[in-house]
Amino acid sequence: MPLGDGRLSHDIDPSDRSPQDACGVFGVWVPPSEADHAEVSKLTYYGLYALQHRGQESAGIAVSDGTRIVVFKDMGLVAQVFDESVLNTLRGHLAVGHCRYSTTGSPTWENAQPTFRPTEGGGLALTHNGNLINTLELAARLDPGVLTATSDTEVLTALLSTHTGGDPLAAAREILPFVRGAFSLVFMDEETLYAARDPEGVRPLVLGRLGADGGDGWVVASETAALDIVGARFVREIEPGELVAIDARGLRSERFAEARPKGCLFEYVYLARPDTTIAGRSVQATRVEVGRRLAREHPVEADLVIPTPESGTPAAIGYAEASGIPYGQGLVKNSYVGRTFIQPSQTIRKLGIRLKLNPLREAIEGKRLIVVDDSIVRGNTQRAIVAMLRDAGAAEVHVRISSPPVAWPCFYGIDFASRSELIAGNLSVEEIRDSLGADSLGYISLDELIAASRIPKDNLCRACFDGRYPIPVEDEARGKYLLEPSTT
Repeated sequence: MPLGDGRLSHDIDPSDRSPQDACGVFGVWVPPSEADHAEVSKLTYYGLYALQHRGQESAGIAVSDGTRIVVFKDMGLVAQVFDESVLNTLRGHLAVGHCRYSTTGSPTWENAQPTFRPTEGGGLALTHNGNLINTLELAARLDPGVLTATSDTEVLTALLSTHTGGDPLAAAREILPFVRGAFSLVFMDEETLYAARDPEGVRPLVLGRLGADGGDGWVVASETAALDIVGARFVREIEPGELVAIDARGLRSERFAEARPKGCLFEYVYLARPDTTIAGRSVQATRVEVGRRLAREHPVEADLVIPTPESGTPAAIGYAEASGIPYGQGLVKNSYVGRTFIQPSQTIRKLGIRLKLNPLREAIEGKRLIVVDDSIVRGNTQRAIVAMLRDAGAAEVHVRISSPPVAWPCFYGIDFASRSELIAGNLSVEEIRDSLGADSLGYISLDELIAASRIPKDNLCRACFDGRYPIPVEDEARGKYLLEPSTT
C-alpha cells in the first residue's frame, strides 16, 4: 500500500553533475520477536543515509509486519523523505530500502523505489541497483497494460509478482536467468527477505549479520559502509549469479547462473565510499595507491598538490607521498550545496562552480599547483576550477586524473549516456588539456589503475575506459529508455 506524494527535485546545475550511479539498496530481516527492539525502518533509514551518495533523486522504504507490506517513498534525499513520525508508522520485522538516481525511466514518483506489486499470496516490494539491457525483451513477456511506470525495475517487479503463483523464490529462479545487464536486487514478501546479483556481479552487494543487540538479524546492502553504520558485521559478498532467501528458517542460498565476475572498476574510482571494502580491498587504500602510481606515470615540478574535494582527496594524498611535493588544501567545498527543491535562476547558474568550491587565495597565490581529481566526464567542472585557480593567482595549474579517459558510455548503471557527451570520446588528451586551460594534463593508465585494485583484469568491467563490454549490448539496446526517454 504505497504512501507519499510526488515532488520533483533538481540539481543546482543539471548540465554539470558528477558521474551518477544507479542507486543504493538495503534490506534487513530480524526475528519477529525482535521487531520492536530492532526498529527495522530506522535501521533501513540509517543504511540508506550511508548509501546516499549512490542516489539523491528519491528514497523509499517498504516494511512488513508479517501480514502486510507498507511502502513509503518520495522524491528527494533520505532526510527529506523521512522523519521520526513517518518512521514510527513503518513497523515490522522486515524491510527493504532504496535511494535512486535514474538511468532507465524518468525521475518521477512512479519510478521511485521500492516498487510494489500485489501477488496471489500477498505482495512483493523490490529495489534494484544497476541497469538492464534487455528491458524491452523482458517487458514483452508481460500482458499489455500491466506496466504502470517506465523503469526496468518496474518490469522486474511485474515479472516476479505474476509468475509461479505468487512465490517470489520460484519466480526468481524462472525469470533471473533471462535477465541481462547489471542488477543487484533486494526484495521481499510479507515474511522473507531476498537478494540476488547478476552473473557478472557488476554492482556490489554484501551480506552482514546484526550483533547481539539485533538478535539473529541479517542485513543486505550495496556497500560494507552501510553495514558499519547499522552495527552489522560483514559476512561476505553476495556472489555473482547467487540468489539468497532469509526468513525464520535461516539463510538459504542457491545459484540461478554461473558466476562470470566483471565487477565495475569505476566503483574504485568514484562511486563507492572510501570507507567501503570491495572484493577484500579497501576503496580508500586503492585510491591512495592510484595517486602514487599517477605520480610515477605523470611527474611534474610543482609547489603544492591539492585535491578537488572530496573525490580527489585520496589520490592527491598518494600523489604527494610518491612525489615528495607537499599536500595542501587549495579549494574549500561548501558541504551544504547539493540537491534542492528550488530551480536555480539563470543569474545563480552563472555563478557555476563557485556555489560548490572556492579557492584559498593565500594558499595558492604564486604557486605551481597539481590539481588531482578522480575523473573527467564532460570537462565543465575542471575547466571552471582551472580558471578559478588562475584568477586566484596560481602560477601554473597541472591537472592529474586518477582514472583513464572516460571515453565510452556505460549501459550497466552509471550516467555516461552517450559518447557525444564525453569529452574524451571526442578529443585527444592534448585537446582536452587545451580545452581545460591547464598547463599539463595526465591520466593514470588503465593497467596501473587495475594493478592498484588488485583484481585480475579479466574480472573487471572497464568498458567506460576501453569500450569492451562484458555483457554484449545490441545497438538498439544502447540507450537508457523503456517506454519514454529518461530526462536525466
